Amino acid sequence: MSPNKPGSQELVAVRDLKVHFPVHQGAVFRKKIGDVKAVDGVSFHIDTGETLGLVGESGSGKTTTGQAIMLLEPATGGKIFFEAREITGLDGKKARLLRRRMQLIYQDPFSSLNPRMKIGRIISEPLVIHGMVNGEKDRQAQVDELLETVGLSPAMAKRYPHEFSGGQRQRIGIARALSLKPGFIVCDEPVSALDVSIQAQIINLIEEIQEKFNLTYLFIAHDLALVRYISNRIAVMYLGKIVEIADRLELYRHPLHPYTQALLSAIPIPNPILEAQRKHIQLHGEIPSPLNPPSGCLFHPRCRHAKKECAHLQPQMREIAPDHFVSCTLFDS
Repeated sequence: MSPNKPGSQELVAVRDLKVHFPVHQGAVFRKKIGDVKAVDGVSFHIDTGETLGLVGESGSGKTTTGQAIMLLEPATGGKIFFEAREITGLDGKKARLLRRRMQLIYQDPFSSLNPRMKIGRIISEPLVIHGMVNGEKDRQAQVDELLETVGLSPAMAKRYPHEFSGGQRQRIGIARALSLKPGFIVCDEPVSALDVSIQAQIINLIEEIQEKFNLTYLFIAHDLALVRYISNRIAVMYLGKIVEIADRLELYRHPLHPYTQALLSAIPIPNPILEAQRKHIQLHGEIPSPLNPPSGCLFHPRCRHAKKECAHLQPQMREIAPDHFVSCTLFDS
C-alpha cells in the first residue's frame, strides 16, 4: 500500500521515484559498471500548508529527493506531481514557469550567494528573470519588503554577502526564495551550517513565513529533535528508500522500524537522570554504498532484529496504524 491518502489536498506527490547515477570505468573506453541508486522507489505526498520532515543519515538520499522534486536532478523512474499535474521530466520554459511556484532554501548560506553581487540584486534577480518587476522603483520596493519580511533592514540591500553573518546570509537566502511568491519550498538542512544560538531564530522565521504566506515545506534534516519541532509528518529514509512515515507525535511515541528506533534513541535528553536510564540502540557498521547495496532488506546487515529471510526478502510498505506506514519484514504477513 502506498503512503498517499486518497482524497487529500495534495500539493506534492511522489510515486515510486528513482534517481540513479551511472558509474563508468576507464579513461578512454568508458564502460558502465553499475548505478548509484541515490533514490530507489520513494513514495510520499505533502498536503497544502503542511511540513513533511525527511530525515536519515548522510548518504540516505534526502537531498537528491528534494532536488528531483525541484527538477534539478532528472528522475530515472517514477512520477512527480505538483498541484495534481505531473511534472516529471519537464525542462526549458515549462520548468522555469513551474519554479515560480517551487523554491529552494540551500544548506550552506556561505556558498549559495554570489559574492560579486549586492544583496539587492541577489534577491531581485528571480523577479527580473520572470518579468515580475515594473521598473526600478518597483524592484527596489519589492526588495525592501522582502528584507523586512525576513528581519533585515532595507539599507542592507547595497551590501555584499561577505559583510553578513551566517544567520543573516540565510535570511537573505530565504528572502530570495520568497521573492516569486511560491507555494512550495524545499528546505535543505537550512540551519545545519549555523551556530546553535542562531538556529532557533531561523527556524522561527521559517515557521512565521509559512503561516503568513500559507507555504508548504519539505524539510530535509538529520536532526530529529529539530524535525519533530517543525514538521507535521516525518518520513525516515535509509539508503534511497523510505522505511517509515507517520505523524510526528506517532513516530516519536511508537517508532516501528528498527532504524527509526535507533535514530530516536540517539537523541539526548536534557535531564541527566532520565538520560542515564535510557536504553541506547547501537548501530554497527556504516551505511552501505548505494553502488552496491545489500540484498533483501537494505537495513538487515545493521539490524538487531534481522532474520535469515531479511537477507533476500524486500519488505513492502504497509499501513500498520492509521497513516503510519513502515517497511519491515517484522510486519509482513
